[in-house]
Amino acid sequence: MSQGFIWTPPQEYIERSNVWRFMQKYSISDYAELVQRSVEDIEWFWDAVVKELQIEFFTPYQRVLDISQGIPWAKWFVGGKINIAYNCVDRHAQARPDKLAIIWEGEDGSVRRISYRELAEGTNRVANALRSLGIVKGDRVGIFMPMIPEAVMAMMACAKLGAIFTPIFSGFGAQAVATRLNDCEAKLLITAESFSRKGARIEMGKIAREAAAMCPTVQHLVTLAPGFAWTVSRAAAGGTTNSPDEVWTDAEDPFMIIYTSGTTGRPKGAVHVHGGFLVKIAQEVAHQVDLHDDDILYWVTDMGWIMGPWEIVGGLALGGTVFLYEGAPDYPSVDRLWAMVERHKISILGVSPTLIRALMKFGEEPVRRHDLSSLRILGSTGEPWNPAPWLWFFQNVGGGRCPIINLSGGTEVGACFLSPVPIMPLKPCTLGGPALGMAVDVFDSEGKPLRGGVGELVCKKPWPGMTRGIWKDPDRYIQTYWSRWENVWVHGDWASVDEDGFWYLHGRSDDTIKIAGKRVGPAEIESLLVSHPAVAEAAAIGVPHELKGEVIWCYVVLKPGHEPSDRVRTELRDRVIEALGKAFAPEAIKFVRELPKTRNAKILRRAIRAVAVGQEPGDLSNLENPQALEEIARAV
Repeated sequence: MSQGFIWTPPQEYIERSNVWRFMQKYSISDYAELVQRSVEDIEWFWDAVVKELQIEFFTPYQRVLDISQGIPWAKWFVGGKINIAYNCVDRHAQARPDKLAIIWEGEDGSVRRISYRELAEGTNRVANALRSLGIVKGDRVGIFMPMIPEAVMAMMACAKLGAIFTPIFSGFGAQAVATRLNDCEAKLLITAESFSRKGARIEMGKIAREAAAMCPTVQHLVTLAPGFAWTVSRAAAGGTTNSPDEVWTDAEDPFMIIYTSGTTGRPKGAVHVHGGFLVKIAQEVAHQVDLHDDDILYWVTDMGWIMGPWEIVGGLALGGTVFLYEGAPDYPSVDRLWAMVERHKISILGVSPTLIRALMKFGEEPVRRHDLSSLRILGSTGEPWNPAPWLWFFQNVGGGRCPIINLSGGTEVGACFLSPVPIMPLKPCTLGGPALGMAVDVFDSEGKPLRGGVGELVCKKPWPGMTRGIWKDPDRYIQTYWSRWENVWVHGDWASVDEDGFWYLHGRSDDTIKIAGKRVGPAEIESLLVSHPAVAEAAAIGVPHELKGEVIWCYVVLKPGHEPSDRVRTELRDRVIEALGKAFAPEAIKFVRELPKTRNAKILRRAIRAVAVGQEPGDLSNLENPQALEEIARAV
């Protein structure tokens, strides 16, 4: 997938960057040298990051890394005492109380601006209320809230007390909420009574009460009423703004249990800790998206997905300003996202490729009517890019002057395996290369490094942000990630490295389509389909076939003004044949009005495949538009 460079960093970009300053401090001449040194000597690198970013430990750690119990159970910053809430809120409230911490916009256009002093006061109010309800270190607390400042306060209040919070996607129904609360044995649930989504009120409070009734361990429900006032069921709360005593948590004490959806309806609870998660995420936001004091960071996400905590912890740990929005990015008009960038002077914008594919079908005019000159960095994550949407994002949103920091990791990774940085040149769709301190590689089926082909993305050394197992299920953790090759994390992504050393992803390895012994990733087929001028989005799946093993079925969403026809179907099929050969010709191309997606805009290919072949689709709790699956079933 080698292509020419499309973006080269200007010298002022390089010299202003955080990563360049880090390199200068350690007399490192180029970025490739930094990557190599950070991977070869991970203990040096992560210790240097703590010092560079001035992350504060109450008690200094005695060792950076301990692998005495095996690499899958690595411990970081051993003996250190630390607290995420102190590093993200209190120290900034003390040093710069009036610095803007959060800008929030509601779907109705209302705006709130929260200083670090106000964030600290709100966090203390929630922490005191939780303490009055008996919440102590180690207790689990569910947070089922939209992207509002109070969700951040609740998250930081839990951290301040040493409680373990579980962020729950704001679009879940009661059963999905209850499944996660029961798995982590939550003692308390924090929610909001309602929020707005595409003009409709989502009754979260009602859903939360139904979920709590299914959870015998949940003793209390704390609800944010309209007007941002807290109410507590079955108990009275203190709720003062006085600062409670900060719990000096061990660096390895759990901070969060965050769930990733499973295909069998049994989500996995990834466990993240105060020390490693804080250090790794702060490093990424500093070095990858290059957050500075005057930046405003906005990632289009939800607190229930890993990029929600990523944005909050990383942005606040560095003393930056984060932007939150509770509604749909295309409501009440398709230019809502671009209008918010202009209105709030957002400088770092993170999206998913699917969101861009959904917005680009409306053309360039909604983007061009807004001044996006405040943008400095574009970010993306979630799934592989196709070239056409990547270029559209780069040229129309970034004006050809902003790098796309395309990063990839995962809920269990707690961070990124792959990412460019703003001081390196870019090719379309690339993820640059290994993130700093991450010993990643591409293996062939025999477990040997592979170049010039597509193989398994793996990591050969531990990193601070890695999950400390799956909650209550250590065997599943080892089986899922560490069982294929000894002391090697197998991530489940297909990856490749081109002749210039640039890395690309090709989709989940369990999404791979195998036709008569030949493998192809859905992203490669989908890129060809969306390059057609009539196509807005596409999903490719493999369907069982008696002779070939599998054949390709494609589901296509057309742009406005285009109608399904045999002519378009033939043109699309011919595009795939021309690029990949007749062996990969789609057996079926079906037109639909929408594809099934999660709230953070990932296409649920496994659900499409299940419906297409008449199987049970498994866990659909994170599906935003279930009607899309009905359309998949009817498509011809």
